[in-house]
Amino acid sequence: MTEFKPLVFSGVQPTGNLHLGNYLGAIRKFVALQENNDCIYCVVDMHALTAQLVHEDMPTQIRSITAAFLAAGIDPKKHIVFNQSQVPQHAELAWIFNCVARIGWMNRMTQFKDKAGKDREQASLGLYAYPSLMAADILVYRATHVPVGDDQKQHLELARDIAMKFNLDFHDKIVPTGLGIDIKVGEEPVHAYFPMVEPLIDGPAPRVMSLKDGTKKMSKSDPSDLSRINLMDDQEAISKKIRKAKTDPDALPSEMEGLKGRPEADNLVGIFAALADKSKADVLSEFGGQQFSVFKPALIDLAVEVLAPLNAEMRRLMEDPGHIDAVLRDGGERARSRAEKTMNEVRDIIGFVR
Repeated sequence: MTEFKPLVFSGVQPTGNLHLGNYLGAIRKFVALQENNDCIYCVVDMHALTAQLVHEDMPTQIRSITAAFLAAGIDPKKHIVFNQSQVPQHAELAWIFNCVARIGWMNRMTQFKDKAGKDREQASLGLYAYPSLMAADILVYRATHVPVGDDQKQHLELARDIAMKFNLDFHDKIVPTGLGIDIKVGEEPVHAYFPMVEPLIDGPAPRVMSLKDGTKKMSKSDPSDLSRINLMDDQEAISKKIRKAKTDPDALPSEMEGLKGRPEADNLVGIFAALADKSKADVLSEFGGQQFSVFKPALIDLAVEVLAPLNAEMRRLMEDPGHIDAVLRDGGERARSRAEKTMNEVRDIIGFVR
């Protein structure tokens, strides 16, 4: 093998209701990527423990994410759909990566600072170290590309740092195995076992913001349900939330420059653009000069048109948990086979006896 085989990996955490931001920023991209790529999509249930240790109904949360994958159009036969805890190799590689990563790298992770808040001494070790598990999620399949939002770019950079350090530290062990690939990182030639994974960030709404505050990301954990459109919301709920979405008194601008300093307007235009598969500029050319009293009803109609079929299919799938579990078992078996091949090679490179 002279180059790493292209492979897309991504995961969604089963905590709280999936919302529009998850769909536009992640799941819909997953569907598009499967057309021309080998893809592995994971429900990262082990990561869910970093947000909350004891969950009232973890199985339902896992199945809900899986239902969203399937309802959106991901093909679990051509690709792999599974839940993370079915593949213990993720945790095994994460421990090795804990030993590769440096404390200074982890201390720079801004998401830990944001999530831990002021009382970091009470935060779990899992929350602190989870970027290392995220790196293992990706690299246990030697994935080359990950669709991510802007907020995850730092974690992907960490995955690249971990991969590079492993490649350099174990260079003399990798070469004799014949398992490495000659790559260049900048101008530096590296005989690499793990690839330098690349982010996939595109589309008009890579980061969907709260309907109540355009400066904050739409979140499953926001105490106000009016801040987000859940994928299981019915037509009435979608309409109510968009009508009540925060705006400003000015008309929509005709040019992109006019959205600067107007986060709520920018967010709603971005949502419309993403739902309609248009650019923000296209949306402004259509609605520029119009008040939100005209724009919001159009956005409601569009959101209902796009989300209603997804909503109905998710509900249908959730009524048959046995089918969802069968999809996850099949995906788990296929994922384990790939992951165990990587781990056997990593064990040999490190020098573990097996």
